[in-house]
Amino acid sequence: MTIKQAITKGMIMLKSNNVESPKLKARLLLQYVLDKPRQYIIVYDNKEIDKQQQWQYFVNIEKLTKGIPLQHITHRQEFMKMDFFVDENVLIPRSDTEILVEEVIKIAQKYNSPRILDLCTGSGAIAISLAKYIENSQITAVDISEEALRIAKLNAINNNVEDKITFVKSDLFENIVKEKYDIIVSNPPYIKKDFMKKLDKEVQQEPYIALDGGYDGLDFYRKIISEGYQYLKFKGCLCMEIGYDQKQEVFDIIKSQEKYSNTYSKIDLGGNDRIVVTTVQ
Repeated sequence: MTIKQAITKGMIMLKSNNVESPKLKARLLLQYVLDKPRQYIIVYDNKEIDKQQQWQYFVNIEKLTKGIPLQHITHRQEFMKMDFFVDENVLIPRSDTEILVEEVIKIAQKYNSPRILDLCTGSGAIAISLAKYIENSQITAVDISEEALRIAKLNAINNNVEDKITFVKSDLFENIVKEKYDIIVSNPPYIKKDFMKKLDKEVQQEPYIALDGGYDGLDFYRKIISEGYQYLKFKGCLCMEIGYDQKQEVFDIIKSQEKYSNTYSKIDLGGNDRIVVTTVQ
């Protein structure tokens, strides 16, 4: 069987099982199995692949048909032009979250050595990206999961920023010393509890703890907003990712605290409200 034949067969299997982007996933999976770049797959598409590689490839195609995310098979996800290791213990970083990171990078330009607190760090994608792209930044990355922190530390080492990040096991602010930060950033769980069972098969394979935002999806926003101002310097910024339909509700929570001002939101590439930023007054 050639590379081209394997990809075609894999694509047909994925398509018949209603897997999204079947052609792309079939190719990416074969790149992983063969440990070859995209260019190799295209140029040498008539090259034969051996029986062991065929077996490994189609075993993994079967996993995809059962809803296992591609990233949980390859253990790789690109984010902010960097590679991140991911598995079932962390949320897979999404391109939409780059909107949040880019905004924090922009805000951080007004500080010489910005101190940033990243809540619910997961794979460390946000904290590591900020450490990479913000000069002289000092990052504290927090997660309640020991496994998530282990992966975040590994990703920090792999991206050469481990010296710029302090990792803390904590339920949000619980184990954080009350010192002041210039910026607090978070991509917290924000899926409504009743909607969890309606998520795509692939998303349901990701850690429940990283998705479940409580009955109305707003539990984490209430806690972060109600306590966050105590950990921010005067005029410090709170920056959060939100669900596409949560902008007004998050705005209302911020307004009810009477501690913040200059609140605004930004949309993602799909035109959905994606982040909310507010400033301690």
